[in-house]
Amino acid sequence: MPALLPPPRAGAARLLDPEHLTRVEDGERLHALLWRPGPGWRMVSSAVLGGGIAERAWVLNAQVAHGYRRTDPARHLAGLARAAGARGPGVGLMTAADVSAHGRARDGGAEAVATAGVSVRGWAAAPQECATGAAPPERTTGAAPPGTVNIVVALPVALSDAALVNAVMTATEAKVQALLDAGLDCSGTPTDAVCVAARAPRDGADVHAFAGPRSEWGARLARAVHRAVRAALPAVAHP
Repeated sequence: MPALLPPPRAGAARLLDPEHLTRVEDGERLHALLWRPGPGWRMVSSAVLGGGIAERAWVLNAQVAHGYRRTDPARHLAGLARAAGARGPGVGLMTAADVSAHGRARDGGAEAVATAGVSVRGWAAAPQECATGAAPPERTTGAAPPGTVNIVVALPVALSDAALVNAVMTATEAKVQALLDAGLDCSGTPTDAVCVAARAPRDGADVHAFAGPRSEWGARLARAVHRAVRAALPAVAHP
């Protein structure tokens, strides 16, 4: 397993403060973001590794080579996390994008980190002839399309299971809004993934039942995700 080497860290502490890791794999220098908040976090994710709702101790967003052909992505991600020193259960996302060019934002305690690469883009409810992942044939000019959009969100409060699912919906809506605001006629890509982390419930602490875009924490999450995705897009979405 290739070594993952963290560079020196600087700057003020954040709730969502991922380490920037690098490795050499198949002769190519690749990057990753690893967030290790430790115990006391419940996460909901669509990721290939650690998806669903459960307590998780870390989140890895790993860059892989274009044309990735491994058939064991969960095992691959778990190995990369172990090589970086992550312990316990975690969430693993992957993308062909350079994750060192990520976007991040904070809003009222909600924090988001997003990565975006250049790949196939389109609308979720695409015509059947476009469902194979090919871009619509009439789209030959304009801004370069976004690729895999990975979003990681952290909230300093506890959410119910329903609110965690609601938070995923809110993050996705904010992502689509950011894509449209960037001038991209799409709702995302076929490989987008999201992870929302919230504090595990503690005795006597409030557990929020809602995370829609008009709830207190859902609104903050939406604004953070919107700004993080916009910040991740310029290098890949504009000429």
